[in-house]
Amino acid sequence: MKHLLFLSALALMTLASCSPRLTPLTKSLRQENGWSENELSKIQFYLSEDLILSRQRNRGTTEIVQGRVRVENGRDIEEVIFKRGTPGVVLFTPKGDNLAIGFDARDDSKFLVFGPNPKQRGRYTLLASDWTRYKGKVTYAGNTWQVSASNADINLLLDLKKRGTTETRVKQETGRRL
Repeated sequence: MKHLLFLSALALMTLASCSPRLTPLTKSLRQENGWSENELSKIQFYLSEDLILSRQRNRGTTEIVQGRVRVENGRDIEEVIFKRGTPGVVLFTPKGDNLAIGFDARDDSKFLVFGPNPKQRGRYTLLASDWTRYKGKVTYAGNTWQVSASNADINLLLDLKKRGTTETRVKQETGRRL
């Protein structure tokens, strides 16, 4: 039984060491590395959480009959779902430190804009216009979409492998006597 537990723990540690170590992109990380727009376009980014964009395509028709409102055809709602870990790449930098991240393999007009958020220690989070208590508005594929306010904390992640050597020189003082 102990051998089985040991082997299970060893297998789990081996798998964990092989999986990518995703780190949030921050303004300071970008500045420390001095990444240009061209270099950023070569980095694979990932979403930290699930994201759902929704928009109402048409409202249908309404009729007022004998003081009552009658809705025909209801509402037509369209959604775009991005699962946690969805890969994306930098398409361009719209302004300042912001990044336009494309998630569609074929259409460069389908992108979301992320920027450093001072409230999250400079992490790159989803940028939206008109954040209210419950929702925000983003532009995606040339249309305006709504996102839940809970999506305001979505971060851009990257696989960061720190390499290099650290040289440490140790000298032990023997002391000084009279």
